[in-house]
Amino acid sequence: MLKNPETKYRPFVTPVDLPDRQWPSRRLRSAPRWLSTDLRDGNQSLANPMGVERKQRFYDMLIAIGFKEIEVAFPSASQTEFDFVRSLINDDRIPNDVTIQVLTQSRTELIARTFESLEGAQRAIVHLYNATAPLFRRVVFGMERRDVVDLAITGVTAMLDESLKRPGTDWTFEYSPETFCFTEPDFALEICERVLDVWQPTPERPAILNLPATVEVAMPNVYADQIEWFCRNISRRDSVVISLHPHNDRGTGVAAAELGLLAGADRVEGCLFGNGERTGNVDLVTLALNLYTQGIDPGLSFPAMREVVNTVEHCTELPVHPRHPYAGEMVHAAFSGSHQDAIRKGFAAYAQRNDGLWEMPYLPIDPADIGETYEAVIRVNSQSGKGGVAWVLEQDKGLKLPKRMQADFSTHVQKLADDLGRELNTSDIWQCFAGCYLQRPTDRFVLVDYKETGPVGQRTFIGRIAIDGEVRSLSGRGNGLISGVVAALQDAGGPALDVADYQEHAIGSGATAQAAAYVECRTSDGRTVFGTGIDPDVATASVRALLHAANNA
Repeated sequence: MLKNPETKYRPFVTPVDLPDRQWPSRRLRSAPRWLSTDLRDGNQSLANPMGVERKQRFYDMLIAIGFKEIEVAFPSASQTEFDFVRSLINDDRIPNDVTIQVLTQSRTELIARTFESLEGAQRAIVHLYNATAPLFRRVVFGMERRDVVDLAITGVTAMLDESLKRPGTDWTFEYSPETFCFTEPDFALEICERVLDVWQPTPERPAILNLPATVEVAMPNVYADQIEWFCRNISRRDSVVISLHPHNDRGTGVAAAELGLLAGADRVEGCLFGNGERTGNVDLVTLALNLYTQGIDPGLSFPAMREVVNTVEHCTELPVHPRHPYAGEMVHAAFSGSHQDAIRKGFAAYAQRNDGLWEMPYLPIDPADIGETYEAVIRVNSQSGKGGVAWVLEQDKGLKLPKRMQADFSTHVQKLADDLGRELNTSDIWQCFAGCYLQRPTDRFVLVDYKETGPVGQRTFIGRIAIDGEVRSLSGRGNGLISGVVAALQDAGGPALDVADYQEHAIGSGATAQAAAYVECRTSDGRTVFGTGIDPDVATASVRALLHAANNA
């Protein structure tokens, strides 16, 4: 390794001078045309390429998501690829509103094989490419510019000839000056113009010019300048669809696609979750849901994101990262106490406003819109705060803990998380709560039954309570039921308690509703203890809560 390895590299020189660029001030107002190339570009990048069964399963999922253009194969590359295209046509598996696309190199025998695979298709896109950049001309192919142009013209002419032999198919032609992003702009324009001269597209039958960032070599704003310059200078702009095919070598494939659309492109090619060679193709899930969060219908639908993730992982044998935008299993999760508190308050405000507008701290998208649940939002570990723990209990058990009780319980949860050294699930949290504030086998005071008598303000509690396992009859008088229980316990030698706070609420509604009661008490030595009671009867719930606080005292 060189002492100064950066000296090996030369910065990419911006290839176009565009001082009056327009794309920075534009806004996206509609979705582009989408092409999934998962079954071709994505498939060729897999260690174990998909066979027919996995490709078919992936294809069916793409249809369900809403893709109208799908690059399904490189039919001249292998018999498996050829047979897959034939199976789609022969088995009538192409919906009327979907167009399949196939790829071919610029070689006449491969082009003939490609068109053979599409025999009988209602409509199809045939995509031809050849590399155009100086590095590839010099190092890979040993060609001059004129040789590269001749190769392209030979290929697109053969495509036109093959299509004329099959007039029953509605053909669309696509050409990619592969390595466009580091091809001289004037040469990329020249070769595309020569291709259009052969195809003679019209506004009614446009051709597709695909401008790949085959290997990212510059910042995404440079790609946007290249796209805007090309859109300005290509003739027959109303007769061509400008398509983007960004890769992700610099980690800016999504940004490059978004800026390229601002620069005038009409269409994006990519893969779900960014699968593809090296660092992958642009991620169509992220692109689509980015539009969704801006109030733009992406034309693609992900109502059950887990199912999409599971299918992609099965078919590609590649994992989707847990932090992957929108789709990762942890992307909606908040462990930090301050984040959890903000999200909990955001959900409360959202329910109170009831205006349908999503404004939520830390959550750009409603997890429910992609089939996720609250469990994906707030999760608990040793870093979590009282708000997050309370949220989990409220969502899982319907309990709405008073604030000071939230703080007390969070200390128990944090200790449990530290002891276990892992994230806590809802069962862990509930067992911890029950062990702190509900009935336990070791409790000293256990309610058997009771009644209360007397006028309002002078109530008498008469009950049977098991004390250290022995059932005893107790009574106590107070201004209400709770104070009567406190007096009865103290007369029986129990702790002297001062009730500092009492709250109650219903859990559920109708015949199955229960009541939850919470008490906060001070002991004679200044400690604070809490108890919770749950019962179909609210009065009984309050007695249970007081007894659980006494047990904690």
